[in-house]
Amino acid sequence: MVEIGKGPISYRQIGDNLFGRSLQILKECYQPGASTGRVPLVHEGEEGGIVLSGRLEVTVDDERRILGPGDAYYFESRRPHVFRCVGPVPCEVISACTPPSF
Repeated sequence: MVEIGKGPISYRQIGDNLFGRSLQILKECYQPGASTGRVPLVHEGEEGGIVLSGRLEVTVDDERRILGPGDAYYFESRRPHVFRCVGPVPCEVISACTPPSF
């Protein structure tokens, strides 16, 4: 797996070059308080994931949910979305996105 994240969020991607590929699979690790940012992410495609450990706040449009181990999410990526680790421990997630977004 190739590390493509930085700072308090680790994104370990399966495969090193996804040029021409349709699917991106990541093992994500958010440190406590880490967020994808104040500006929501928006891109084409769909994405989903399963929380392995910790707690992840997922906001899509104006809907917010806090997910724990075994919980999952799935949505159209063109809807504005933000991810944030809540709680005192890192949050680990396995996710997939189509098409690859970064």
